[in-house]
Amino acid sequence: MEYVVLVDEQDNPIGKMEKQQAHIEGLLHRAFSIFIFNSENKLLLQKRASSKYHCGGLWTNSCCSHPRENENIQDAANRRLVEEMGMQCSLKPIFTFMYKAEFDNGLIEHEFDHVFFGESNQTPNINTEEVEAYRYISMDALQQEIKEFPEKFTPWFIIALDRVLAFNSSHA
Repeated sequence: MEYVVLVDEQDNPIGKMEKQQAHIEGLLHRAFSIFIFNSENKLLLQKRASSKYHCGGLWTNSCCSHPRENENIQDAANRRLVEEMGMQCSLKPIFTFMYKAEFDNGLIEHEFDHVFFGESNQTPNINTEEVEAYRYISMDALQQEIKEFPEKFTPWFIIALDRVLAFNSSHA
């Protein structure tokens, strides 16, 4: 059984809960989102496996998940990048944000999300239980695609993207 770390609005741990139950109740929990850019500044996207408990078949950032209880968030991000995408790179914490999204199946994602950036030209070796497909995309093409087809992307990805773009352009 997988657990998530429940947190308050300052990201202080206040307990743990079975992952599915936390998503049923919509309780705030710790998460991370990884954005990998290649040397051409294209973003690595993953398409979530259709079998995922929510947002299956939608495009999202390079990797995202939850740390385990007592697991350092950076270590969790590195671990999950290997588990989902079969790749490693240096990850740098960039910002945090909170969001809440309700899904058609009744589940609620309510996360305190830690965002990491990495740079890699490595070809992913995806775990097909987690990831259906991947691709690299330019920021311009991505923004246009989201404008035309927002329903093809996860809510947290769309929420985080403005800050990702602002940070990325100011550090280009």
